[in-house]
Amino acid sequence: MLSRFMSGSLRNLEREYSCKVRLLDDTEYTCTIQRDAKGQYLFDLICHHLNLLEKDYFGIRYVDPDKQRHWLEFTKSISKQMKSQPPFTMCLRVKFYPPDPSALKEEITRYLVFLQLKRDLYHGRLLCKTSDAAMLAAYILQAEIGDYDPGKHPEGYSSKFQFFPKHSEKLERRIAEIHKTELIGQTPETSERNFLQKAQMLETYGIDPHPCKDVAGSPAFLAFTPFGFVVLQGNRRVHFLKWNEVTKLKFEAKTFHIYANQKEDRKIILTYFAPTPEACKHLWKCGVENQAFYKLEKSSQVRTVSSSNLFFKGSRFRYSGRVAKEVMEQSARIKREPPEIHRAGLVPSRSCPSITHGPRLSSVPRTRRRAVHISIMEGLESLRDSAHSTPVRSVSHGESFITRSRSHAADSSEGMAVISDDAYSPSDSILPTPVTEHSTDTASSRQINGAPCSIEEEKESEAGTPMRGEGGEFGLDSRAAKEGAGEDSALSEVEQVNKFVLSVLRLLLVTIGLLFVLLLLLIILTESDLDIAFLSDIRQTPEFEQFHYEYFCPLRRWFACKLRWVGGLLINN
Repeated sequence: MLSRFMSGSLRNLEREYSCKVRLLDDTEYTCTIQRDAKGQYLFDLICHHLNLLEKDYFGIRYVDPDKQRHWLEFTKSISKQMKSQPPFTMCLRVKFYPPDPSALKEEITRYLVFLQLKRDLYHGRLLCKTSDAAMLAAYILQAEIGDYDPGKHPEGYSSKFQFFPKHSEKLERRIAEIHKTELIGQTPETSERNFLQKAQMLETYGIDPHPCKDVAGSPAFLAFTPFGFVVLQGNRRVHFLKWNEVTKLKFEAKTFHIYANQKEDRKIILTYFAPTPEACKHLWKCGVENQAFYKLEKSSQVRTVSSSNLFFKGSRFRYSGRVAKEVMEQSARIKREPPEIHRAGLVPSRSCPSITHGPRLSSVPRTRRRAVHISIMEGLESLRDSAHSTPVRSVSHGESFITRSRSHAADSSEGMAVISDDAYSPSDSILPTPVTEHSTDTASSRQINGAPCSIEEEKESEAGTPMRGEGGEFGLDSRAAKEGAGEDSALSEVEQVNKFVLSVLRLLLVTIGLLFVLLLLLIILTESDLDIAFLSDIRQTPEFEQFHYEYFCPLRRWFACKLRWVGGLLINN
């Protein structure tokens, strides 16, 4: 009896596993779910825990053992998507940024989007001018600690918060000045709403950059926003395509293609190269989901998308969920008492430490940070606003790419949107897949433009992955760079050969399959007694009768003779 009970308990344990989900306020939600549970079940548990109804803007993200990020698919089993062993660690993040976050129906939703944008600001995804940076940080300060109180907030109190990857003492003084004089009396809800209104006007609102390279080998960052597809290269937004202009997204191995039609029937094709095939597939799936969410009028219009023009080649993916218009209509029908919000203003946070727990420790010494802050602030001051309708410069495939030097030269004549005078390098903190750059210029720009190790800090906060040292990733000398380039070229040749062989094998399999289907159809025509009109008509044609008696019957007798001969040999042996 006891052994039967123990065996039953073990079976139940094998059918269950633990999941830990890190929420936007850096608290953790732990639950035990069945092994065959789908992603939707876990997501519903989290939304119930948060008392969240406007949940379509959010998603669950996880990092696989190869450090590649993924969005959990709600229609598939969790255990089949995770490449690691339980217990699983995931994180709740904003997946689709609302076009107007301040207009969200419920305060709890606005608060969660506020927490996401606060993370974006700290990790360098949300770039802005110095004046905007000071105002955004002051709103965060007002929302978290309330009105300025000389008894509680000593001189330099704003420096105990770190709102950005780096900032100067001048900016800290400006933040404190705004907090003391301009925001008195604002409730946390009002400050958060003002923060959202300010953030949504920034050009980098809603951007989650994916690292890529263009055909010239220059680094670029691809991103999807509520308004369209964006390419950031160097320090500029070189391409912007509205969602109604994007016609198709494709990928093959590491190559990602964007097809678009602009005004006057101008067709363009943009091509970029991701660091790995897995990163490219993740980029493609993110693009498919964002285009469906923001572009379509109804979820019934969603179709399964293929990554290739050939039906037997490539990946197939379908967005499962409501579209933006349906989500807003559903939100308008919400009628309930506003749920209570437990703000985490005085809880230590990975993204913005609390004043009660001291300043965040940085891997860069204070004196060195101050020297670097000057260049950061110069870049922030130079940021200029631009409309979301920045035109795509190129019309043809050959002209679809702008290297860094050409984009600088074309600034005055074409009026492209400037992101920052410093190279836009969010890869230190937020990229789905880290890209190892072998050039010393890139290494130095990373040290200037973002907090070193911040990419590992963000990954650690999302998936509990251990941090790696800086020297191993960026400390390559010129000799190692050349060796790496040679290895990359050799690998690319091998990959091209592998792709060709796979294409030939696919074609061969399809040909064999078609011949097999034709053979089955022929057998049905000649051997079956099915009384079907079109089969009878075919059998009665002179051509078919001639084929049947002169070719098929002799071939059948020959096969039967051979089979009898083989059977006799087997019996005798």
